[in-house]
Amino acid sequence: MADEKAGRFPDPHEYQVPPELEGWEDMYPSHYLFSKDREDWEKNQFWYADKIHAPEPMPPLDLIFQEAWQISLSQYTTRVFCIPPAQGIAQRMVGCYMYICAIAPPPDEIIGEKAQLFEKRVFYVFEHYNELWDKWLTKFKALGEEMSAVEVPKELPKFVPEDQVIPAPTGCYVSYDLIEAFDRLVNQMFKGWQYHFEMLNLTYLAYLMFGDVSRKLFPGISESAIGKMVAGAYVSMFRPEEELCRLSRLAVASRGVADILKSGMSVEQKVAELEKIPDGKQWLEEFEKSKEPWFYVSCGSGWFHHEGSWITNLDIPYGYIKSYVERLEKGETIERSLDEIDKQRDEVVAKYRDLIKTDEDRNTFDNAYKTIRTIYRYAEDHLFWVEHWFHTIWFDKIRAFGRILVDNEMINEVDDIFMFSRYEIPEILTEVSTGWALGVDIPLRGDYYKAKADKRKKILKAAGEWNPTPALGVPPEEVAEPFTIMLWGVTTDKVKEWLKGVGEIKAEDVSEIKGFASSAGVVEGPARVLKKLKDIVDIQPGEVLVCPTTNPSWAPVFTQIKAAVTDIGGLTSHAAIVCREYGVPSVTGTGIATSVIKTGDTLKVDGDTGVVIIVKRAG
Repeated sequence: MADEKAGRFPDPHEYQVPPELEGWEDMYPSHYLFSKDREDWEKNQFWYADKIHAPEPMPPLDLIFQEAWQISLSQYTTRVFCIPPAQGIAQRMVGCYMYICAIAPPPDEIIGEKAQLFEKRVFYVFEHYNELWDKWLTKFKALGEEMSAVEVPKELPKFVPEDQVIPAPTGCYVSYDLIEAFDRLVNQMFKGWQYHFEMLNLTYLAYLMFGDVSRKLFPGISESAIGKMVAGAYVSMFRPEEELCRLSRLAVASRGVADILKSGMSVEQKVAELEKIPDGKQWLEEFEKSKEPWFYVSCGSGWFHHEGSWITNLDIPYGYIKSYVERLEKGETIERSLDEIDKQRDEVVAKYRDLIKTDEDRNTFDNAYKTIRTIYRYAEDHLFWVEHWFHTIWFDKIRAFGRILVDNEMINEVDDIFMFSRYEIPEILTEVSTGWALGVDIPLRGDYYKAKADKRKKILKAAGEWNPTPALGVPPEEVAEPFTIMLWGVTTDKVKEWLKGVGEIKAEDVSEIKGFASSAGVVEGPARVLKKLKDIVDIQPGEVLVCPTTNPSWAPVFTQIKAAVTDIGGLTSHAAIVCREYGVPSVTGTGIATSVIKTGDTLKVDGDTGVVIIVKRAG
């Protein structure tokens, strides 16, 4: 337990996990574990659970994304753009959960060296962002197509086909192809994440800079007003939802299509019925155009293999379309009101700009505003291409390896491959290739790998029923690291609450909770607490969404809800951004919303002050 008197959380080297998790350490690479070799440093750092990227127990292979961002995010801060006081973010695993630590600022002489490089490099990107974005998207799409083209062997043939031997041996065969294809996919994933952070840190930095300028020029300005000034981004992450709107309007305008889509038939039955009518065929053609690439959006965050995507679960987009068609027929608007968001933004900007007294201050504001409006789109633009499109391709390729391991009786189920780390899978593939190459009936260790996968699934299930400490080690007197606050929503006050054991309070004793004023507006409505992804279908128009954090694939519900309240996330988290883009009031980073609010409670959400009041308890 946290020690409030000592002002610290448990020592990470002594923290005990439930006995049901015995053997969890075997699931992850050794450098991800707290180690006696680094004890003096590790125990005096502040480690907090990363509920943004890893809100649930981590399957071993899914850790690859975390490995990749740890390197990429950190290097862009420390070595590439050289943000003077900022350093990297370290990761460790404890009981299947990931904890992270913002590295303390470097010595003054290093800060000085970085400062000399910082201005030239960073402001060049700010000034040339649009052309750099075009280049970024071109090369990232090329990398995704390259990954999509990787051929994973479908089988290990009894004998190599003759065309690989005559007229000349190809030299490399399936035993090599199997191992090489996996290695290539791993390297491509790391390369994709190298690209991922090319400008993301600078997006957050630009927001911080604009916020600092605004607070200096307009003392007392609210965070929601700052957020409103940057809203209205035309970005790729909203394109899947825009395609749903387009298809829904097309369905309503077509003969017979809307009735089929509104029916209770399965997706397969709907497609069969649509194929029978001319307008239905045309609508299906348009649906196919939208699928590539826009339905490569994860059903969750894109971080976990079990989430699936629209392209692999067509019930999701068809379900949204059914809802949109019904709303259109009632005369409702289904698209986000971009014109209204733009109008409100421009009015707020003009209002504050008129308060500026000097040309120098006006130029400072204009330059900061131009920068944030230019580069801020990257925060959501890159998100679709990396965590969704790219990850969906990766998961599909990895499952091809899962199928060949099932066929060779190394694992029981295709998704059991995710129970092994990226370091272990080459060993399994090498064993399969070796057994095939020997050409004799030598048994492979299938029972060994099946047992290991089964054990790890049980450990992950047990970990999911455990509530680990929110932090480990020694917290700073004041949480000042900007990304920790802006993205993760971890503040000095939040840490103090953790030390007091706020998670142990009784829900009925709480009538008011506080968080970040992430999206302006004040509304009142019934709560819908959403803790599991599958429950998204239960949301009703006019409800207040209460969840740990939002997922990009939920965009279609933001035209229905009154407000959003989250446990996790700061002013630049996805929840904050998407609510501003839809003009939905939002309070993020409350820490306890899903623990103290129940579905049906009447809430008053104040996105201007960051306060949520439980007006009336359900029942």
